[in-house]
Amino acid sequence: MNSQLLSRRNAPAWQASPHVYPYVVTTDWTVEYRRLLRGHRHEPASPQAWETYRDPAAPPLSEPEVREAEADLGIRFPAEYRDYLLRVSAGHRINRLARGAEGWRWRGDRDTNYGLLTEPFPHPDSYAAYDDELDDREPSYEDAEAWRAWDDECGVLQERKTAGAVYIQENGCGFHTLLVVTGPHRGEMWFDARATCDLILPMRLHDRPVTFADWLGHSSMDLVQW
Repeated sequence: MNSQLLSRRNAPAWQASPHVYPYVVTTDWTVEYRRLLRGHRHEPASPQAWETYRDPAAPPLSEPEVREAEADLGIRFPAEYRDYLLRVSAGHRINRLARGAEGWRWRGDRDTNYGLLTEPFPHPDSYAAYDDELDDREPSYEDAEAWRAWDDECGVLQERKTAGAVYIQENGCGFHTLLVVTGPHRGEMWFDARATCDLILPMRLHDRPVTFADWLGHSSMDLVQW
């Protein structure tokens, strides 16, 4: 069976956290990875779709619409982002928040895991050791079953690295800007640079975390400490 025994005592800190894995005793990584992938909300592609993702003409949302979106997503938006939705726009330079066939979602975003939005965003330090240990025990390709189980475990970790965060802007070359909506880092902006350096990095301005309002006046690249 494609499974691994875990316990609160000997599991990596990232897995043992009751906020991240509150129920796990035995994990079938393939089943768990497929379950997590169902948390993504996709919209049908169209030739005109890209132009609608960041819509400078997108009007603000009403208070009832914002409340409906929050109820559907199971979160409350950070204050600065919420104010932006109500007073400025539902889109403009960021992915547009809109109601679709699957509920409220950020248009153009295929990476946010909506099933994990209510879970706290984990600081990279909380899973760094587990990440290294997982790399060290990659099995041989010759053992296809073991390798698939390991690859699915890696997939679970990658999905959970951005739990509690929204992919608010696509920055090209696989880079993305994240807005944290749940947990101790709620309201902070982070940068998903895994496409090149396999890291999720905090944004900083004047030696403090960058908030949504801070970020609006800057480029994400300028706020990341590489």
